[in-house]
Amino acid sequence: MSDAGQAAGHPPAPAADRGTHADYTGGVYGSLLAASVIVGAGTLGSFPRVELVLLLLLTGGVFWIAHVHAQLFGERLARHGPDRRAVGRACREEWTIVKAAVPPAVAVAVSPVLGLGVQGTQWFALSVAVTGQVGWSVAASRRAGAGRRLIVLSAAVNLVLGLLILSCKLWLKH
Repeated sequence: MSDAGQAAGHPPAPAADRGTHADYTGGVYGSLLAASVIVGAGTLGSFPRVELVLLLLLTGGVFWIAHVHAQLFGERLARHGPDRRAVGRACREEWTIVKAAVPPAVAVAVSPVLGLGVQGTQWFALSVAVTGQVGWSVAASRRAGAGRRLIVLSAAVNLVLGLLILSCKLWLKH
């Protein structure tokens, strides 16, 4: 909760709630990031599968580090130096950014077993990433105690975002 919310007499959210929220938020973000990496990789030519798997996992890792850094050195900790607990908590809270990159990376890795070429592999991994994004958003909404309508709305918004990424792939003719 913001400092303004605390000043208005609202207590801060329990640490467990903030961590859970950050985990699921990271999953949505990480899935969207993975979809974007797949589309971007497809526009540059035919990447070998191993290279695309590494690109997905390494990009997830770099963004995880960036989010941990932002959390530790953002406004709320600028007044207090981070301690080991804060660093560990930030690392755990943002880890789902990396976790969200794993299913699309696995989809790329198993694509030869499914007989998929480069184009088929990219579409398969992209659909896995978008499905993950919608799934993370539903999990986040449910965990937050949202009602059915809000859960459906969250899923729909994330599906539209995923479809926008898919349309970028179509627009770029890959």
